[in-house]
Amino acid sequence: MKLTQVISVTALAAVSLSLTACANRGGGETNAESFPGKTITMIVPYQAGGASDLSARTLAKEMEDTLGQSIVVENRTGGAGSVGLTYLSARPSDGYTIGYLPVETVMLGHQGYDLDPAAFDLLGQIVSVPATIAVRADSPYQSLEELLAAAKANPGSITVSNSGAGSIWQAATTALNEAAGVELKPVPFDGGAPAVTAAVGGQVDAVAAGISETAPAAADGRLRVLAILNDTTSEALPGVKTAKDLGTDVTIGGWGAIGTPAGLPDSVKSTLVDAVKKAAESDAFTAVINKSGNLPVYTDPAAFATFYNAEAARFGTLFAK
Repeated sequence: MKLTQVISVTALAAVSLSLTACANRGGGETNAESFPGKTITMIVPYQAGGASDLSARTLAKEMEDTLGQSIVVENRTGGAGSVGLTYLSARPSDGYTIGYLPVETVMLGHQGYDLDPAAFDLLGQIVSVPATIAVRADSPYQSLEELLAAAKANPGSITVSNSGAGSIWQAATTALNEAAGVELKPVPFDGGAPAVTAAVGGQVDAVAAGISETAPAAADGRLRVLAILNDTTSEALPGVKTAKDLGTDVTIGGWGAIGTPAGLPDSVKSTLVDAVKKAAESDAFTAVINKSGNLPVYTDPAAFATFYNAEAARFGTLFAK
């Protein structure tokens, strides 16, 4: 082979290697051995300042210590969480875009949204958000039994605010109706805070919301929480019993997990799972979540996948009725 031919072949090989390297840096490919080599983005499908955002930001800060890279939280809101979740599902599956997956991830597809729970790889559950049912402090309904009795006597007359159509708190009202054989009327608002405000202001008879939303209003005397729709009570609501203990067998609530677009390379997934686990079990994370009234709950990807699929089936049945 002539020297000019050798030079040409060598040059072509160099160009090929250079183009391959550029492609790998473009986000569609991941060098698993060096992951993470740059800043990671965490998508939160709700507004900044809410319970989901607090969980995600607190976890992200703890994950940075393990990964050695910054994690930038990006809030993409709208459509009961569908906007942010759809955006997350369409990102490259390279580990550099992760996201907070709320319970609505397995609910929205049953309500007309184009969102498939299988569009995500699961890195683990990090938090549980039990539902509560509460009334204004001076409400005539002193107990869950009295509220349900009024609903049974006058179907559709008792209004219950929630954080929005398609939300877990609207589903909580539906589940309570089914368990108690009554017809509480759900009234959607744009978020948990407005839903609580509506109950405090007397616009509705009651509110279905998470503990972190009703406990502060109960503590300052604006709301009376009638029951927790969970298997256990909460330190944030001393003296408040579960609905099951009060004779209505219903358990429902929100949860939060961390996930990525489906198709994550195994080695990258392993790195992220380890970081999520360490962060979710850290003292700093659990302290913040406990203070909010929610429950820090770490569940590994395999166990959480079983729960995740069961929840998807559960809400499919609930919304079919």
